[in-house]
Amino acid sequence: MTLATSDTGEAHARRQAWIDRAERFGLLIAWAAVIIVFGLLRPDTFLSWANLSTILGSQAVLVVVTLGLIIPLTAGDYDLSIASVLTLSAMLVAVLNVWVGLPIVAAILLALLAGIAVGVINGFFVIYFRIHSLIVTLGMGTFIHGLTLWFSDTQTISGVSIGLVRAVIITRVLGIPLAFYYALILALVIWYVFSYTAIGQRLLFVGRGREVARLSGINVDRMRWGCLVVSAFLGAVAGVIYAGTIGAADPNSGLTYLLPAFAAAFLGATSIQPGRFNPIGSVIAVYFLVTGITGLSILGVSTFVQDLFYGGALIVAVTLSQIVRGREERLN
Repeated sequence: MTLATSDTGEAHARRQAWIDRAERFGLLIAWAAVIIVFGLLRPDTFLSWANLSTILGSQAVLVVVTLGLIIPLTAGDYDLSIASVLTLSAMLVAVLNVWVGLPIVAAILLALLAGIAVGVINGFFVIYFRIHSLIVTLGMGTFIHGLTLWFSDTQTISGVSIGLVRAVIITRVLGIPLAFYYALILALVIWYVFSYTAIGQRLLFVGRGREVARLSGINVDRMRWGCLVVSAFLGAVAGVIYAGTIGAADPNSGLTYLLPAFAAAFLGATSIQPGRFNPIGSVIAVYFLVTGITGLSILGVSTFVQDLFYGGALIVAVTLSQIVRGREERLN
């Protein structure tokens, strides 16, 4: 009887281990499957190194925006202004460098400072006035969008310094633009902070329960405020990369990144560290989604499929992340 019970327990443990591995690496396996399917359907175009390097390099902006989102999301807050901060940053770089004539380094620094300022203002309203972050950042994003349209005169500004373009998209390592490596380095830094620092552990604690975290001596307000500042800063970084990627800035460009970034953030929360927003899962999610859209485009599917794909992915991703998070809470 005892032996039978022991065998049953071991079988259950093995089955549970397989389930855990499937959850952790399921998205990575799905990404590989998508690559294989489209590679078989269009081997000459989809599997060409030019296409693969383009996919990796061209999505650095989306990766950085997604990384920016998961920081406040981990603390239980939302930053809907991050896409507008991207636009603000890119337009400031272009206006200051092209129209005003500032050196590109000075223009970049001012753009990054503007992003930090937005984060500070977001945090001020969220923390001091106890307004939900969703409302504050939605309003701030709309305000910034209008401000950007005003000071740019609604124009697309081209002619950004070739030095920035060279540092972002022209210079390549192993055939992949440097923009990809910048995004990868940011992901690794955030992963290290989340996994191996006291700040990262406190942040996770805040996300699981603010009142419990507060009673444990954590300055919850400071953590939440800091998350909103870092999120806006990364939005500004994404704007600089965007300006360097195309050598120009468009006052309406940033908003197209918001939905894909949220979809990737929630989809990434089902992978690598299921039930938790994590940078590695987010990076995998970005490239899983983009690979699918690129493959469909190569097959000749209409352009509206991008909206269908991202919208559907967001719904599915949020649902899956809630299921996984609920399961993790029951197990713990």
